[in-house]
Amino acid sequence: VSGNKLDGLFSKNYIENDPGIPFKAEKGNVARFEPVANPTDVSIDGKWDIRFIEAKDDTVYNVGIFKSESQIVTGSILTNSGDLRFLEGIVTENGVRLSAFSGLSPYFIEIEFTSHDAFEGTFYTARSKTKLIGSRNDKAALVDAYSLAKLKSGFDRLSFKLPNMEGTIISLDDARYKNKVVVVSILGSWCPNCLDEAEYFSPWYKKNRDRGVEIIGLAFERKNDFNYAQTTTNRLKKKYDIDYEIVFAGQVGAQSVAAVLPEIENFS
Repeated sequence: VSGNKLDGLFSKNYIENDPGIPFKAEKGNVARFEPVANPTDVSIDGKWDIRFIEAKDDTVYNVGIFKSESQIVTGSILTNSGDLRFLEGIVTENGVRLSAFSGLSPYFIEIEFTSHDAFEGTFYTARSKTKLIGSRNDKAALVDAYSLAKLKSGFDRLSFKLPNMEGTIISLDDARYKNKVVVVSILGSWCPNCLDEAEYFSPWYKKNRDRGVEIIGLAFERKNDFNYAQTTTNRLKKKYDIDYEIVFAGQVGAQSVAAVLPEIENFS
């Protein structure tokens, strides 16, 4: 720390010997980007179909929603598994710059308009970059959420038996959940959208639990280590004042999900 300036290193404690990413910060400097003298007159406002061109040219279809005012742009990009949170930035000479911090990684998006209704750009995270192609579409929408994952034929409930943060095994057969509607939240303390969900669920649960509604959170963490999960999940529970049970489901990944939730089809 030197005066109002700070030099630091952003590192992930679940990655052994993570070299981290250097960063600089300045107290009181709230502008993410310097405004430009001659911003483009093409508007980013509205909804966009946005293709993420991944490695090996795999394409993921997402939806962008943006609004601009006095050269400041806000919005987000919605995906089938969540969103890119609270993007903010500026209009540039030929496009838009946006940024956010997800908790897991900084985000930076640079867009250049190719016409009034199209753009190309790049989405940067701490360790990757992805090509973006956008098309203006006021009716842009994600696929039906109920088509993404569902119970397999022959199943009508989940059979998990997992430890809560005190080590007690929790299942839907417990008396606490008998004859009640139970919301099963699949989460991770590292997941930014899960934090947004927890911020909503915690007060909602307090308000509605007397109506016969319960919630169980299944936490898939960055390590298959109960002590690590206990620390990170209890921190989450304390921050959002969570009264419902959160259980440790294992390390995040398709194999863990399939083992814990074999009744669900196409969950990832």
